[in-house]
Amino acid sequence: MPAATLTSKGQITIPKPVREALKLETGDRVEFLVAADGTVTIWPVIEDVTTLKGMLKKPSRRVTIEEMNQAIRNRRS
Repeated sequence: MPAATLTSKGQITIPKPVREALKLETGDRVEFLVAADGTVTIWPVIEDVTTLKGMLKKPSRRVTIEEMNQAIRNRRS
């Protein structure tokens, strides 16, 4: 199992097998998720949110706040 040592500045070097498995390259960003039980998950940030632009079609018409509120009220009943 790959391991790393924490420096006095709080930094670690991600071991090569882990970098290769995650397909990380110099300058890539990673995110961490710390679960309640202390388990940490790391994954690469591979896309900028701007790459999602244009994925969804524009709605055929605009919906007003009142129409949204009415739809919510209708769901409750």
